[in-house]
Amino acid sequence: MQKASAIQIQLDEIITIEELTDVFESLSSTQIAKIKDKVELSTKFFERLWQVYSALRVDPTSQMTYVRPIAEGKNQVFVMITAESGLNGDIDDRLINAVLNDYKPNETDIICIGQHGAGQLRQRRIKYRNYFAVPVSENYVDVSPILEAVAPYPEITVYYESYASLGTQEIKKINLISSVREMSAEIDPDKQLITGADTVFEPSLDVIVDQMEITMVGLALSQVILMSSLAQYASRFNAMVLAKRRALEMLLDYRLDYYRAKRYENDKRLREMMVGLKKKRRARK
Repeated sequence: MQKASAIQIQLDEIITIEELTDVFESLSSTQIAKIKDKVELSTKFFERLWQVYSALRVDPTSQMTYVRPIAEGKNQVFVMITAESGLNGDIDDRLINAVLNDYKPNETDIICIGQHGAGQLRQRRIKYRNYFAVPVSENYVDVSPILEAVAPYPEITVYYESYASLGTQEIKKINLISSVREMSAEIDPDKQLITGADTVFEPSLDVIVDQMEITMVGLALSQVILMSSLAQYASRFNAMVLAKRRALEMLLDYRLDYYRAKRYENDKRLREMMVGLKKKRRARK
């Protein structure tokens, strides 16, 4: 049986872990609320931008062509959005498994967002083309370096972690360009179009529309990154709840062991004292 003093040290360590899980749980809950607000604001801005964009484009079939340079070699890129660190449960592992299930080394490049995912790929000896830290900003998520990296590829598939509810997070994938259409509302056929015949554009209508398309693709990607962060914090919240529950269960077990050890040591000292008293009495006789 362990000594009570040794069990007390383990108890203190578990109490520290329980306190840390409580802190991480609270932080995750706060971040979930913040990111939800960001997603809502981003969605509203995208909807307003799409309304202007859809009015500018006379020919709807030419929308979101997003002309890019042709990539040398591989025509497809997988963009996987993971967390910067661990403590998020198994959600990153599930996402990586989904990516590798579709991955064909001779046809596909991988661009990894998030240090945790990059580390997991290195452990599995899977090469990736580029790595980016998860963009962090209180007001604006800058995805321009990522857009520049994916620009040469005709086909861009984004794998991300989606927030379904606080207790459920799903792995999803989208085509980045077609997702912009899906995010938008249906174009009103009776909507009055803004054309070069009745409006002056500087520098030109085509340049303005092209820039709006790039902006909307960036918004779509930043929104997916926010959704992924939301899912990651929800997964971390759940992981911390489970870890805290386990820590509390361990505290109960170790406290029982501590009291048993303490009682055993007290009983042992009492027996030793009784034996000592008996020896003294015999010696007196």
